[in-house]
Order: sequence, then C-alpha cells, then structure tokens
Amino acid sequence: MSEKDELHRRRLTSAKESDAAVAKIEGQGSYKLAFADDDFLLRDDLRAVRLQLEYLKPQIVLEEHNVEATIVVFGSARFLSPEQAEHDLRIAEAELNKAPQDDSLKGQLKRAKRALKNSHYYQQARDFARIATEHSLRRPDENLMIVSGGGPGVMEAANRGAMDAGGESIGLNIVLPKEQRPNPYITPDYCFQFHYFAIRKMHFVQRARALVAFPGGFGTLDELFETLTLVQTQKSEPVPIVLVGKAFWSQLIDFELMVDEGTIEQTDLDLFTVVDTPEEAWQAICQCYDLKNGKAI
Repeated sequence: MSEKDELHRRRLTSAKESDAAVAKIEGQGSYKLAFADDDFLLRDDLRAVRLQLEYLKPQIVLEEHNVEATIVVFGSARFLSPEQAEHDLRIAEAELNKAPQDDSLKGQLKRAKRALKNSHYYQQARDFARIATEHSLRRPDENLMIVSGGGPGVMEAANRGAMDAGGESIGLNIVLPKEQRPNPYITPDYCFQFHYFAIRKMHFVQRARALVAFPGGFGTLDELFETLTLVQTQKSEPVPIVLVGKAFWSQLIDFELMVDEGTIEQTDLDLFTVVDTPEEAWQAICQCYDLKNGKAI
C-alpha cells in the first residue's frame, strides 16, 4: 500500500459493516430480553418460573375483576348436547339403513344411542349453571361465578348455562396431546390456558364456594377426590360438594364399603351430597349457606 493510500485508508468501521455486526449480535438468543426469550423460558431449569407465572396470570386478572367466589362444575368432556346427540343418532340410523350388515355401523349406532341417553347430563349441567347464575345476578353482592374446565361436554354446558342467564363465566383450559379447544360460551376475559394440572386445580379450588360434579371419567374423579381430600384433611375450608346422578355414583363408588373397610370414617360421608336434579343440587348449596329459594334467610 502506497503512502497516499495509507493516508486515505478508512480508519473507522463503515456503517454497512456496523449494521452487519449489530444484526449478528441481535440475532443471538443471548441478546433477547429474558422474558421475551421463549427458548430460555422453556428450559427445564426455568420450570419454577413457569409455575409461578401460570399461577399469577389468572390470579391477577381475576383479582382485577373482583372475582372472589365461584361454583365449580366438573363432568365428562364426552357428553353431547341433546340436539347434537339427536342429530348424530339420525345420521347413524341412516348410514346403517344403507348397509344393515355392517358391524362398524352397528357399533356407531350403539354409541349414538348411548350418547343420546347421556345427553341429559349435559342439559342438567346447563340448567344448573343457569339457576346459579340467575341467583348471582339477583345478588350481585355475592358475585358467584360459574367456572368449568373450559372444554366440551359438561364443561361447555356449564358455561352455556351461565350465558343463558345473561351472566359471565370462567374457563380453565388445559393443554393436552389431543388439543382441548375452549368452548364458545366462556366469557373471553376469563378464558385461561394451563400447562400444569396442579396450578389449574389450585385455581379451581381456591375461590370455590361449592363444587358440583356430574358423571365423568378419570379427570372428573381426579378433581372430585382431590377436593374431598383437601376438605377431609382440613387443608381447605369445607364447601358444599354435590354429586349429580345417584344411579351413576352409587354404581361407580361404594362409599359404604370404604367405611366398612375402615379406609374412611362414617363422618366423611357428610362431606358430600348426592342428588338427581339441577334444582336439588342448587338447594343443597343453598341449605349449606342458609339460603332459601335463592334468597338469604
């Protein structure tokens, strides 16, 4: 390089070179703000932080909206509304008429008939949520809000019943391998999604003034027995726990056998009430709180 070229050689980095260097830095994960770095937040050693965030988000939102008291409705995600069950049955019958010897279509018809039979639980859950929400709207000082698991079946029915009454309701959805989508009847401001079952169940219980369980599967039983255990062990204050559907619950669980075998006390049977109708479920809650016909005595 000549003396002249050396004299005029650029001593500072060019704007283009600076932009390229900064872009390279900004493209690295290390440069992202910690709370905006998904890869960082999803690390195994950040699980404790995610648990805290998952608890705090619904907590803060519900506190801001003064939601302090709820009625939890549990039950099967697989129960259909009567109208949907009737529609599916008509289709199953029509398909079998085209191929009367088709065993798979016979099975489809059998399942459709069972779905129609069980659809009354969907209707009962919807009716119960409507009754409870109508009471809450008459007594805004109590502000009892229906909360469900946010999915289909009984969960959908509960949110739908609250909407029927012109009220709001909460949906606590959970991320599952087979995605659970929120039902359309949840109040949008109160539709939350969880990854951790434990945090979700905490939000079910901590504001609950009553729990109503309709027939369901493993998830319903898990939630029911966790609540019973918390009340039995005095980890949670007693609340009305109502099981709807005497025939189902009496066949599914022999509570008297548990007493006879000494695995629970006779007094533990007082922790819950078994009824057959939405009206009876509501009256069981009213009696526990010294209410009559939805009004304070």
